[in-house]
Amino acid sequence: MNLNNSRLLDSGVKEICEGLKNPVCELKILKFLGPAADEACQYVTGIVGKNPLLLRELNLSEHELGETNMKRLASLLQDKHCKLNTLILCGCSITEKQCLILTSALCLNPSYLRELDLSENKLQNRGVKILCDILKESHCKLERLRLRGCDMTDEGCSALTSAFQSNPSHLRELDLSRNQLGVENLGVLLKNPEFKLEILVLCRCSIIEKQCLSLSSALHSNLSYLQELDLSGNELKNTGVIHLCDVLKDSLCTLKRLRLGYCEMTEEGCSALTSALKSNPSHLRELELSGNQLGDSGVKHLCDLLRNPQCKLGILELRRCSITEKQCLILILGLCSNPLHLRELDLSGNQMKNTGVSHLSDVLKDSHCKLERLRLRNCDITDEGCSALTSALKSNPSHLRELDLSGNKVKNKGVKQLCDVLKNLDCKLERLSLNDCGITDVACLAQSLAKTKALHFLKDLDLKKNKIGNSKKQLSKVLKGSNCNLSLDSEQRLFRAGLSHVGGWFTL
Repeated sequence: MNLNNSRLLDSGVKEICEGLKNPVCELKILKFLGPAADEACQYVTGIVGKNPLLLRELNLSEHELGETNMKRLASLLQDKHCKLNTLILCGCSITEKQCLILTSALCLNPSYLRELDLSENKLQNRGVKILCDILKESHCKLERLRLRGCDMTDEGCSALTSAFQSNPSHLRELDLSRNQLGVENLGVLLKNPEFKLEILVLCRCSIIEKQCLSLSSALHSNLSYLQELDLSGNELKNTGVIHLCDVLKDSLCTLKRLRLGYCEMTEEGCSALTSALKSNPSHLRELELSGNQLGDSGVKHLCDLLRNPQCKLGILELRRCSITEKQCLILILGLCSNPLHLRELDLSGNQMKNTGVSHLSDVLKDSHCKLERLRLRNCDITDEGCSALTSALKSNPSHLRELDLSGNKVKNKGVKQLCDVLKNLDCKLERLSLNDCGITDVACLAQSLAKTKALHFLKDLDLKKNKIGNSKKQLSKVLKGSNCNLSLDSEQRLFRAGLSHVGGWFTL
């Protein structure tokens, strides 16, 4: 059957493909694409298992395409039957020449593409400049562009922002993380009133205090659309964060997610930040300040923000902030007075110890607390702290979906206490991480999983770096049950702990 140059609609392509599955169908050759596009179709189908003409999202990440396969893919992308919305080619070793082939194809059929991810390819400035040919095309309606780790500098960023200046209205998400950028050129684009960016990710872009002033000024002039800002891993320091505060306290700012992890902030910057957020608290849903030294004053001001009845923070990440037992008590007082909205809390890498966890337990047992994810990795907790934690969870277990206690000396006694939580009929825990917890016996865990519905909900169990010993046989026997829903990642971690999973069954 030769349908070359026929304009088959989605329904036509689907109907033909269904017909080919019919056992009485003896058709051997079907042509409705050019030869190169047909080869590409077979190549892509071999990877993703589906005909790409029926897909709206194509992800070929971590496949080294090479020039031949890139030419084939280009033939497919420029074909009028191809209507991909999302193209993800992360870590495909795409060269400058391959980028030219890809861009030329997308220029011939740009109107359907909404998301393009070329992260972790060494495009460099010349590759990015080539990509700009499609971005400034009036028919291009790209909404999400990700170019993380592409070896881009100011020169490439300048070309990129210039291209978007000529076609600014569609882009909603831009991720340029892990490139050595100056932000002056980007600032010009951000000021454009037609530019309606909602998500801006500039993680680890070597942005310093002075550049943060330029960036904040640009954001301030066009605030109403931005919903997410990630400046993690930049040396903003206190001065840079204070510049950013002018944006945050503006009544037009409706930012929902703010990530400032590892920005070399101290209590001065944290105090200024939380003060700005207190003046405009109702929109923020996620705050990450990991890796900054908040100090007593910073934690106190953060507590004041959390106590504000207008604060509806759902995610709070404070990993490795040198939070002490005393500071933990201050923080918990803030959470206790307004626990209704918090869904995720990460305090990993802080020396909370048993005292700090006991304070945290006061929040967890509050009936208004609906925390779903709690991470306390490497917090110097022993079985004593685990006892306080599990006692609180037993009184309010129905919301928690993830618990991570890795790197704490929970040991066998702590595992037994956790088993009491799993036995609770209201417990619906999906992820349990006990990596490197000094556990030598999981017999009680096996018994709890066998006798309750916990195994039905549990999807991820991490027991690696524990010398489990003979009790792993008992756990393996339980995990052979048909109710086991553990994921592949979890299976791999169990394998490292002495268990493996093959074809839906766990074996030693």
